[in-house]
Amino acid sequence: MLRDRRPSTATLGGVSETTRRHWDGATYDRVANPQARWGTAVLERLALRGDETVLDCGCGSGRVTEQLLAALPRGRVIALDASASMLDQSRLRLAHGDERVSFVRADLLVLSPATLDGSAPVDAVFSSATFHWITDHPRLFANLAGVLRPGGQLSAQCGAQGNIDRLLEVARSVGLERSSAWEYASAETTSERLQAAGFENVRAWTHQEPTRFDDETDLAEFLETVCFGDAVAAMDEAERRALMLRVVAAMPEPVIDYVRLNMVATRAL
Repeated sequence: MLRDRRPSTATLGGVSETTRRHWDGATYDRVANPQARWGTAVLERLALRGDETVLDCGCGSGRVTEQLLAALPRGRVIALDASASMLDQSRLRLAHGDERVSFVRADLLVLSPATLDGSAPVDAVFSSATFHWITDHPRLFANLAGVLRPGGQLSAQCGAQGNIDRLLEVARSVGLERSSAWEYASAETTSERLQAAGFENVRAWTHQEPTRFDDETDLAEFLETVCFGDAVAAMDEAERRALMLRVVAAMPEPVIDYVRLNMVATRAL
């Protein structure tokens, strides 16, 4: 039986912007092929024996979490996300995981050992395409260190400084402003923050990840779901789609200018 830990009022409690981001888990699961591809590479940086307990921070619809679970035949995964819709989709995908996977709905800015209900400290923390939605990275990294055992691993990736700058310029040219808050940090700043939070053996670096779409309709749906979901949430379906197609038409080529921030570290002994 899959274990499901639901938050108390204090856990979510209006603390941060991560709980306010609207996600459609089913649509995200279908369109987020780039995020799944990046997550696989981030997962490969974890040195796993197969019997660890790993916290997946921002598990989303569970596509990469499923790979993580397969890498832990004798271990466990804690799948954490602030979005109920994402967790619902993740439960569907991971229904075969029985006691090796549990689900926690929580905000990473209030993450603590108590959030994990007796499972902390964990052996490793994994995250892909999540941390840029959290604007207080010093607090985030301190919280991660607080649930990770000494010597435990962190492997994560998120948006970096300069991420989707050209896309945002194009969107503004057609009257669309992104309404979500985010933090696209540099590698240098991230390294300093991780060390200050209690991590060592820190490596942080960025790389360009231009992502091309061959179909304009697919690109429009991706932008609506992943990049501008909150900004268009109040519009009806036809209005949203028309606006996204205007953004696509204004792009010089059907390529999203992603820049990724990678981080690998261990919790200080």
